[in-house]
Amino acid sequence: MLLSHGGEPLRTAAPVARWTVEQVLALAPDDASRKAGSKLGSAAPWSGGGCDGSGAVWGQCKGSGSKPYLTVIDITGPAYKCSCPSRKFPCKHALGLLLVWASGESALPAGEVPDWAGEWLEGRRRRSVEQAEKRAGADGVPSAGPADPEAARRRAERRAERITGGAQELEERLADLLRGGLAAADQPGYGLWEETAARMVDAQAPGLAARVRELGSIPSSGPGWPARLLEECALLHLLDSAWLGIDRLPEPLAATVRTRVGLTAPAEGPPVRDHWLVLAQYDTPDGKIVARRIWLYGRETGRTALLLSFGAAGRSPGLALPVGVTIDAEITPHPGSGRLRAELGRQFGVPSPTGTPPPGDTAAEAIGGYGDALREDPWLDAWPVTLRDVIPVPSGDGWQLVDAAGDAALPVAPAALSRPGLWKLVALSGGSPVTVFGECGHRGFEPFAAWSTGSDDDSGAGVGAGVGIEGEVGAEFGDGAEVGGGTRAPVGTRGVAAAAARSDTGSGRAEAVSGIVPLI
Repeated sequence: MLLSHGGEPLRTAAPVARWTVEQVLALAPDDASRKAGSKLGSAAPWSGGGCDGSGAVWGQCKGSGSKPYLTVIDITGPAYKCSCPSRKFPCKHALGLLLVWASGESALPAGEVPDWAGEWLEGRRRRSVEQAEKRAGADGVPSAGPADPEAARRRAERRAERITGGAQELEERLADLLRGGLAAADQPGYGLWEETAARMVDAQAPGLAARVRELGSIPSSGPGWPARLLEECALLHLLDSAWLGIDRLPEPLAATVRTRVGLTAPAEGPPVRDHWLVLAQYDTPDGKIVARRIWLYGRETGRTALLLSFGAAGRSPGLALPVGVTIDAEITPHPGSGRLRAELGRQFGVPSPTGTPPPGDTAAEAIGGYGDALREDPWLDAWPVTLRDVIPVPSGDGWQLVDAAGDAALPVAPAALSRPGLWKLVALSGGSPVTVFGECGHRGFEPFAAWSTGSDDDSGAGVGAGVGIEGEVGAEFGDGAEVGGGTRAPVGTRGVAAAAARSDTGSGRAEAVSGIVPLI
């Protein structure tokens, strides 16, 4: 949507700043769409295309039929419309058109919007203005709430009673499990866990059901699984106990408990306007739906926010923002869980394709931040963190992010070890410090995006006295780096990281990039 401060359409006089290829490909709903869109990223299959200063991009793509596919994009959303039958958003034609647009002005010259594209653009922007006017008219006016508040209260009470019954039953099953011994927990198979999860669904507690299914995946999952099962059982018992005693909890923690058991709460409070840098976007399967997570960082407020959207099976979530762009927008936070989750509201002007990384923390500060967040949400798996001046180095069967100027390190989470993004990070670093955004949790650090320092110095200056070259480890590190303030693990070398960069780029050193590099 394209709105001014007062909710009126905004027409920019200058052309909209073009995105990078990385930012375009980050919008792809899956790898297949990314590959198919890349094949359409040249001017050859396109005709009748153009763009204008308001953020509109359009074109006609030659297909297998007699008629071309009509594709139009509103960059300010972004939003897409295509005459193809694909159920993916954006489809391969929209991705291809964005790639052509990102390649330069000659491919899609500035011009007047054709009628077939203008009809959709005008309708979309008209609806955006109407919605903004409704929000503006409601400012300062209390929400009307449900049509029948008394009926809504009774429904909420009945659901709370069902959840309480489910939590009590779950406590009995956990007691039976511990009484029989965790070592035998793998004998009944997964069916017992699924049955228990189904009972939690019947109790209208989807959050409890999801945690029970996680328990079912732990037995026989590898060395040390009984200890991991005990930890998760303790967290589930803590959540059950918190729900059964929720009236005695302070309201922020009570809101977190309600969210964790599966009760949704609307976004509330005054909207927060800022220039939000899109740090990461990724999809994860969540049962029969797909959950999309988009991380934002506010330049003025210093706040990190999480946007969540969902798509049914076979359809990608509707909300998509290119990684690395900065949007002038309002967000409204949800209660609970550190108030990270938010809803995207009005956007002002057009997105900017540039943005500076957030001020980073050291590895020790990242662990401290995660610990502080656990006080508010004991069931938190990870916390968003930006690490500054860290170097990826190998460590045994995994990798670590080592502080360039200290003696602390964070292990890379096992889930990230098999992703191509890890090798992109190693190649980008080339043995030099980088800034990395990701999630820090009890499993380690998952990198989502990175920025290079832009230094081409291969002499070791600026890398830190702790890390030497060609297999040598500086005296500050001794035999290893401290991981999270505890266990000391072997530190890899700058030479190994540079070798990884050579294998990934073929040029001996990853190209220094001042902008953001998506890693997921």
